[in-house]
Amino acid sequence: MSLDKILSISGKPGLYELKNKTRTGFLIESLIDGKKMSVSAQNNVSLLSEIAIYTLTEEVPLTDVFKKIHDKESGGKAINHKSTKSDLEEYFFNVLPDYDEDRVYASDIKKVLQWYNLLQKNDLSNLFIDTSDEEE
Repeated sequence: MSLDKILSISGKPGLYELKNKTRTGFLIESLIDGKKMSVSAQNNVSLLSEIAIYTLTEEVPLTDVFKKIHDKESGGKAINHKSTKSDLEEYFFNVLPDYDEDRVYASDIKKVLQWYNLLQKNDLSNLFIDTSDEEE
């Protein structure tokens, strides 16, 4: 599995694993509770592999942001996404010092941290870390 199979669906909490495509949409499984459901192709569905964070110079893929959080936390959990706005911004600044504060909102930071913690909790950090470096 890769981040190409992990979805965020507008209006639905958490993340979902794409299990199969159907004629009218997708069969997905929640990473929160493991429930399977179908979702219409009309829903606003985003692949995590296609999401990026604005910095002052470029857009950084979400995968790279997750790697930076993973490295900062030595593979552990990140700060709680329900922390104060100033705590979230300070934490994110430590992870990605050149993020564009005018275009990356506290709500975006909350989502990134919530998603990271959900992937980490489900033991899916292998989706964004390069294990080939660790084996050498």
